[in-house]
Amino acid sequence: MNTPLRRVGMAMMVMILLLLGNATWVQVINADEWRKNAYNRRVLLDEYARKRGLITVADGTVIADVKETTDRLRFLRTYNAGPAYAPVTGYLSVTYGTSGMERAENDLLNGSDDRLLARRISALITGRDPVGGNVQLTLNSKVQQTAYDQLTAKGYTGSVVAIKPDTGEILAMASTPSYDPNLLASHDVNEQAAAWKQLTSKDANDPLVNRATQALYPAGSTLKVVVAAAALADGKNKDAQYTAKGTVKLPNTQTDLPNFNGTPCGPGETVSMETALAKSCNTAFGEMAGQVGANKLRRQAEKFGFNDPDLTVPLAVETSTLGPIPDEAALWQTGIGQRDVQITPLENAVIAATIANNGKRMQPYLVSKVLGPDLKPIDETDPDEVDTAMSTANANALRDMMIQSEINTGGEGRLQNVQVASKTGTAEHGAKPLENNPHAWYIAFAPAQKPEIAIAVIVEDGGDRGLGATGGKVAAPIGRAVMNAYLAGR
Repeated sequence: MNTPLRRVGMAMMVMILLLLGNATWVQVINADEWRKNAYNRRVLLDEYARKRGLITVADGTVIADVKETTDRLRFLRTYNAGPAYAPVTGYLSVTYGTSGMERAENDLLNGSDDRLLARRISALITGRDPVGGNVQLTLNSKVQQTAYDQLTAKGYTGSVVAIKPDTGEILAMASTPSYDPNLLASHDVNEQAAAWKQLTSKDANDPLVNRATQALYPAGSTLKVVVAAAALADGKNKDAQYTAKGTVKLPNTQTDLPNFNGTPCGPGETVSMETALAKSCNTAFGEMAGQVGANKLRRQAEKFGFNDPDLTVPLAVETSTLGPIPDEAALWQTGIGQRDVQITPLENAVIAATIANNGKRMQPYLVSKVLGPDLKPIDETDPDEVDTAMSTANANALRDMMIQSEINTGGEGRLQNVQVASKTGTAEHGAKPLENNPHAWYIAFAPAQKPEIAIAVIVEDGGDRGLGATGGKVAAPIGRAVMNAYLAGR
């Protein structure tokens, strides 16, 4: 009898030790992770008992506010101009948790951030209700609203990102389709559920996705500025000559690489890098990428911010990549922004901003200041230079080529008395790219000689132009309107 009893006793002891270990893991070691989990209802209910901090934009306009209620959840989160800012603010919902800035800055907004410790102790001693801290964003309200209005005016699906080149401040981050976060913040669970069902339906087209940071697209011809930068770093200049043919065979294949409509880039056999960029010649840039080589092209792309899995602004950002380049044919296709190239609108705006900033890449950021409940500053973001992607001379040479590209670009809304440097892109995508409406890109900065704003615009699936869409016709007018809104108000 003793042996079976000892075995039972040992088994019970092991189970008790496992239970204690699990309790220690959950309640001590992993406690902070569970506390911050977006689906932890108890924490959320506790948060609703205190006044949450505000989210404001650069001019102090409140875009995420709170009001006191008479129901069991004492405070209600409210969003002003909700859909225009929703991709950035995200939502605070007792049922569906948090997203966007509400999640990224949750500890500060709910008052649990260590930087608010002294204020929490003071509130405890004096008997005052605890209050969250406030977040001031870098967004320019006029530029943000213009970006949102430009996208929604024609029902476009896409994104606009605007950056201040010399600091990295994000001036606008719009994404459409968007949504009204007030519906998810409602204390009426039935209203929340109805809104969630609609927003997550197949026909909704993913309005909860911030396309500026969470969506990846083929870069199309906008990547040609990266290829040109690599060629300049490799010793070439704007007068370097490349093929002007309307169509060439990809190396070691029978597959054609054509220019737009198969049109030659010039009357002769070759064309300069400057003309090739201005006319967006695929054949020339395929050859250019082949001459630069995969390794140098990757290094140049990484200097612009590709392959950075840790980038946050503080919203998490998907990693932009050139993808695998297994052979020469793939390299040529990569050189025109196709094949396996994947890029976020934010990264494309960073590329434009880096060229504008004499080749110096600044860390993009959304939070300008952290303020206490008394609105006194606690912390402020300092501009951070991440890398030198290009020499000043090469950046200026690329800027001059992009000025010629803007001159050669059609579309409406040209800025009056302001010189713009730009590059358009028409990106094929999908299993049958020639049958799918292409994405339309536009990256730019202005004024070209002394840049104050850099921008990236993408309109998915050709906007209202279908298969005939180009970056100049569809995306450029949006980008120009947004830049004009900023420059007119400075």
